[in-house]
Order: sequence, then structure tokens, then C-alpha cells
Amino acid sequence: MEELRQRAAVEMEATIDSIGDDLLHNILSRLPALACANAACVNRSWNLIITNLLSLPNLSSALSINPSLQDAVNEAVEKVLSKPVRPQFAIASIGPTFSLQQAHQLVTGKLGSKIPIITLISQGIFGRNAVDDEFEEVQWQFIENEEAHPDHGNENHGVLLTVGFFPGLKVSLIPLLSKTQGPQALMIDELVRNIRECSSSVSGSASPVAILLFSDHETDMKPVLQKLDYAFCPETVIVGEGGSQFLYQGEAAVNHSNDAEYSSAAVALSFLRDTGNPPGVGETQFHVVLAPGIAQIGPTYKAVAVKERPRDFSTWLTAKREAQVESLDGLTMLDQIYDEFGGDLYCSALYIGVSKRRKCSIGKERASWIYLQEFHEVLRGDEEYLYVNGVGIRSGDSFQFYLANANATRDSCNNASNNLTCLKRDLDHQNAGRSTSNNVNSKKKSVFGCIMFSCCGRGEFFLQPILDCSPFMENFPEITFSGTFSAAEIARGDLSPYGLVSEEHSSLRCCLHVYSTVYLIMSYTPASPST
Repeated sequence: MEELRQRAAVEMEATIDSIGDDLLHNILSRLPALACANAACVNRSWNLIITNLLSLPNLSSALSINPSLQDAVNEAVEKVLSKPVRPQFAIASIGPTFSLQQAHQLVTGKLGSKIPIITLISQGIFGRNAVDDEFEEVQWQFIENEEAHPDHGNENHGVLLTVGFFPGLKVSLIPLLSKTQGPQALMIDELVRNIRECSSSVSGSASPVAILLFSDHETDMKPVLQKLDYAFCPETVIVGEGGSQFLYQGEAAVNHSNDAEYSSAAVALSFLRDTGNPPGVGETQFHVVLAPGIAQIGPTYKAVAVKERPRDFSTWLTAKREAQVESLDGLTMLDQIYDEFGGDLYCSALYIGVSKRRKCSIGKERASWIYLQEFHEVLRGDEEYLYVNGVGIRSGDSFQFYLANANATRDSCNNASNNLTCLKRDLDHQNAGRSTSNNVNSKKKSVFGCIMFSCCGRGEFFLQPILDCSPFMENFPEITFSGTFSAAEIARGDLSPYGLVSEEHSSLRCCLHVYSTVYLIMSYTPASPST
């Protein structure tokens, strides 16, 4: 009897294998992640096919607006694992009415403790619904007085889960710690050293391929981004969002939420080129497109008297126009801008973009000059000063006013769409004439995912929901695409997206943006047959 069962099993295995690798590949590629892992144990040929499947680039994302946290997490996890995937990392964004601690425990319980996981409360989410696969955009309503709005709990729930596998890369999670007491609380130099050491040990290079950065709402990210931009080679992509509450897990990273000495001010997902890859592994690349939502207005000013107010994180200043001697107070400067732009200015967010020349160093390294532009929100002006949010402005710094408006947003979306069209055209050109076999997509250079960070003031604020999603969805309609609304958008680069391409602006760097949208696009180039 036992002999008959064994013979039947062998005959069935032979029958399944006889259908051919192409069809078997197609069948196995439709299995959920867990079933796929089990199928890899059937025999050697299945294991080889599934190993190849799991070696392909993959970004999987799902959104749930279920009012039950546990059900929402279950729906999102089930969807992202509905196809073969071997997650290297996971990012979970949740609504403000859900418990961050409980959400983090549920997500890590589902995905395990061996991969970096970040769980955060964002300003909103967008992506494909786990239930019906329809694209949805959900922006939370943050309300201080809960008693006055008893129904807001029904609107502020939701979970967006994103997992990814990027061939040729390793992913490491490194937190930015802050001392709870004493000066120089942010341990930025230590963050840089940790990223450098981790990258060097994996790739032999001190600069990672990319850094995905998340910060809390109390951390001033300007000095952090200054040093990150200074410390790593120009090819390192740095993107992310600020103003979130978050928890994380990593192989060597420890949460400091209950630590009396340290707290976690930010956390970095570092993507490192893995020199220990076996033959046949291709290259994952990152592409960044920035769509600003502010436009430059008025003349150039130079700061004269500057008073920093660290307690309320603000700066008071007077300034003079270029080629003029007279110092101007805040009211005079704003009147000049109002006269030029018109009455609509009173209803719009106003910023100053300050050009700064500073010395920067890491630890005891020799300092070098850096040139950057940073945005500060205008709070008000009176007959003494112009009051702006943030610190770090010095006498002699030049600045111009910037206005957030719908026209700038639409123009930037059109530019982003054009940039993505150019990327698609470049990929099509590179793929022209490539020979294909078995799995067509695995033999071509292709885009396989996009994560987007968008200012919570865009979209519905301009009466056009999903406005910022259209550039990517129109160019890559079948590709995984999701993201979050944020309070601050991080994207390392220059000022060319703002239309500032003069020699004066060419050397300025800008990493922290306002009223903007950042697209992080991932593409994959397969290894050549000789590799």
C-alpha cells in the first residue's frame, strides 16, 4: 500500500512538472507568499522557480479603511502577501484614532522580527484598497477638541502597509537619537557615523544608495539634513517625511520610547549596495522627482538685525532690499509684497527662502563650506520685526518670499508628469532591441514601484483630490503606487524644480520642502547574461 502511494506521488509530480517551466512559473507566481514558501519545499525544480520568483524586484502595498485596527491590519497584510514576496522592510502608516503601540505590535506580529519595520501616524494615506483594489485618498482631520467633534473618530481610521524587496540591496534601520537633557541634544554625528560604518561593511562604500527618513513633529530636521547632504556622495538619494509619531524595529535598533536618557528623534532606512550578491542579480535604482507648491515673489532682501527665540522656535528680523541702505521692518516688507501680489496673499501660506553659507563637519573632520536654501514660514510682521518660524538665520543672509498657491501646484504637477514621461521614454529606449524569453518583465529594465510623500496642504486644499497621484498613475498605471500626506517633505537636491537655474542659485542645496510632493521611483536593471 505504501509503495502504491509513493508511486502515485511520483507520477503526480511528474505530471505537474511535465507542463513545462513557463506554465509552472505562471502558476507558482499566483500563489500567496506563505503558500509559495511551502511550495518551495516540494522538489528541487519548484524550489529553483520560486527562488527566481522571490529574487525579482517587488513593492507591494495595500490600504484598508476598516474602523477596526486589527481587521484593518489583517486586510492590509493579507493583500500585500497575496503574491510571492520576500520582504526586506515594511512601512505601516495609520490614522490618528488608532493606537500606535497596538498597531506596531500587530504589524510586527504578522511580519516577524527579522526585518526593519516602521509604524507611524501620518497626516493621511493613499493607495489601492485591500478589499476592492480601487485607488483611494484619505486625509485625516486632526482635531484638538474631540468633545466638539464626536464623529471624527469615524473619519480618522485607516492603515496603509508597504513592503518591498529590492534585489542587489540590503536594508538597515538606524535611529537618530536625542539626549533628553543637556545641550546638543540631537546626536547627528553619531547617526552619520553609524550609516557610514554600516554601508562600508556591506558595500565597501561609506555612502548608501538611498536613505528613507522619518522624523517626529518636535525635531528640527534642518541641521540633520545639512549634515546628511554634506556627509554622503551626491548619488545618495535622501527622501522622506517629517512631523510623524513613529515606532520601529530593526535587527540592531532598539526603541527608546521608554528610555529616560535618550529618545528617538528620527529613523533612517538605509539601502546599501550588497557586494556579496550571487551571480545573476541585477541593479535596483532610485529616481526622485520633486513637485514644489510654492512660487517665488518679490525682490531679494538681506537680513540686518536677527534675534533668535529658541523657546518658541522663532526668529525676529529686519532686512533691507538689495542695493538699498534703509532697514525695513516686517510690516513694510509685507506691505511691499501685498502691493505686488494683491489681496489674495492674505489667504495663502507665506514663506521666506533663505540662502545660507555655513561651515559643516562630522566629528573632528575638517570643516568645509556648504551652500543651502531653507524655508521658514512667515508668522506675522509689525513695525519692528518680521517674525518667522524656525532658527538658523544670520545677519547677512539673503532671502526672498515664496507663496503657496494652486497655480504653482498645478504647474509642478505638469512638470512632474513630463519628468516621469521622460523616464518612461528613456526606459523604453534602453529596452529597444533587447531579447526576451520566459518572463518578459524580468529581462527588461523597468519601473516596479513608487512611494510618494505629499504635503497635507495640497490635494483637497486646492479642490483637486488625487492631483499629485495623476503624474505617476498616468505614466505607469499598472505599477504599485502608494504614499502618505506629511507635515514636511524631504528630498535632497538643488533648486532647479523651483525654476531657479541661474548661476546665483546653481550651488544652493535644498533638502526640506513645503507644500511639495516627492516621488521616489524604483527601477530594476536585470544582470547581463554574462554576469
